[in-house]
Amino acid sequence: MKKIAALLLCTILCLLLSACWSKKELNEIAIVVALGIDQVDDEYEITVQVVNPGEISSKQPTSGRSPVTSYSATGSTLYEAIRKVTLESPRKSYFAHLQMVILGKELVTKDIRPVLDFLSRDHEFRNDFNIIVAHEDTAKDIVSVLTPIEKIPANKITSSLKTSEKAWGSTVTMTMNDLITFLHDGNNNLVLSTITLLGNKQIGKTQANVDQITISAILQYSGLAVIKNGKMIGILTEEQSKSYNFLMNNIKSTVEIVACPEEGNLATEITASKTTIKGTFENDVPSFDIKVNVEQNVGEVKCRIDLQAKQTMDYINHETSVTLAKKIEDTLHTLQQTYDADVVHFGQVLHRQEPKKWRKIKEQWPMLFQNAKVTVNVKVDTITPGTIQNSTFYPIKESK
Repeated sequence: MKKIAALLLCTILCLLLSACWSKKELNEIAIVVALGIDQVDDEYEITVQVVNPGEISSKQPTSGRSPVTSYSATGSTLYEAIRKVTLESPRKSYFAHLQMVILGKELVTKDIRPVLDFLSRDHEFRNDFNIIVAHEDTAKDIVSVLTPIEKIPANKITSSLKTSEKAWGSTVTMTMNDLITFLHDGNNNLVLSTITLLGNKQIGKTQANVDQITISAILQYSGLAVIKNGKMIGILTEEQSKSYNFLMNNIKSTVEIVACPEEGNLATEITASKTTIKGTFENDVPSFDIKVNVEQNVGEVKCRIDLQAKQTMDYINHETSVTLAKKIEDTLHTLQQTYDADVVHFGQVLHRQEPKKWRKIKEQWPMLFQNAKVTVNVKVDTITPGTIQNSTFYPIKESK
């Protein structure tokens, strides 16, 4: 009886074990790494960037073919367009390894919310891919460009986005998961990084674009698209995008230019930045106090200036703080008066710090945001002039 019971138990356990019922063989699927979505009249045009596994394998020599292939299809819905890609592609698209979604300019000026609904609803899509906007180009053009160094263009677009955010501060990595969180919290105002195709787009689609020293077509990030209620209403310039990241406490490192007292200039490397925003009410009118603390080093000197003198460091600190404060104030003015879009989430600040008063003005916040009073205070501390003191090439004049 014990042997029979053990046999029955093993049989039942075997029935409970999962099997590879949904397995997908590599030679049966087309691995999509980038997805472009354009609005063409009343239809959606889908462009998928598919990896050619044999061309990126390190274990076998390349045949000279492109490492990726793009396929396009149109449909009245995104779901239909993606299925119609199979009319061109020999395999069904597989989106589990998707890295980047590019939204076309025509699409984002109408409404991106149907796209977000589809991307968050389909079970094959993960939520860790990045979303950007094609500026002055179609998403199809962006997805179809071949890039040097990185064999897979989607890798290049993703790496450039993250690297520029860390080293320059004018881009923002926004994943699908981030967007879901924003929308779930009731934030209808946000920003997305924009990308531009520079050069000859026709050559950019061919292998010749990566077989020569001088690149004919290159992809470059160009600012931040301001999204309000699902539609793009404008684009922040590169400097405004950096100021936005200062406000959002998202600056890891960047560079600022400071004019010297007499002539020439010097460059500083900002190595740390911390922003705090305090929201209050003055006579029932919302107001905000922004404090930005910055640490920097002197990175390059193109003038005669005594970096060993304390007053020189005080001068550099003052000039940098004035410059940053002016840029941040100009960006806030653009967001308040030109776009009327609370992409810096001042409303959330009031919600956290003044919850009772916030509930009273919550419904009127879209109108109150334009007239909210904002003060900006930037404090800069220059830590070091670099590995050398005064420049050998710009010697200090000795006083008589």
